[in-house]
Amino acid sequence: MKLKIDEWNNKGAIPAQFAFGKPGTDEPFAPSDNVSPAVYWSDTPEGTKSFALIVHDPDVPSKPDDVNQADREVPASLARCEFYHWVLVDIPAELSEIAQGAGSEALVARGKPVGSTPVGITGQNNYTDWFSGDSDMEGVYGGYDGPCPPWNDSIVHNYIFSLYALDIPTLGLSGEFTGPEALAALEGHVLAKASYSGQYSMNPKVKAG
Repeated sequence: MKLKIDEWNNKGAIPAQFAFGKPGTDEPFAPSDNVSPAVYWSDTPEGTKSFALIVHDPDVPSKPDDVNQADREVPASLARCEFYHWVLVDIPAELSEIAQGAGSEALVARGKPVGSTPVGITGQNNYTDWFSGDSDMEGVYGGYDGPCPPWNDSIVHNYIFSLYALDIPTLGLSGEFTGPEALAALEGHVLAKASYSGQYSMNPKVKAG
């Protein structure tokens, strides 16, 4: 099985239109377009009854102490953890693409709904946790929300799109399910997996791609 995103080369730099944040003109952060990219796949294995798409960043700082602090950088030596940007399951077996904007067309403060969409069932992403306690941004973030690594991080962040071909039509998930919950549910049902990735940085000292 093969997975492709036309808007950037595999392991290349992600264009800012697909990001949640970008470097500002006079500030280190500015809101970006936050559009979900078009995703295409082929060579689906026989017996596929549904797909799941999981998008995550494995390079997120495990401690927030240094994040977005003007007087220092997040050290490369800091342990990193996973941050889920899009959790989509029960994608119909007859599909071979998800159109641009299907998961997000803009940055939406307080998040977008979870649940049924024309291309599957979406859970919550980790912006739900990140903005917890923020009076302006707190909410449940469903669908796609793109890259927004710390603007003072000393390493580039990788964003991995993983598509799973499954032998069951539904994972039986509903409500505000998470990336780890989706991965646990698909265990034992994977016929094939394909991945495609891109890089993104908001630190002008660190080049992506």
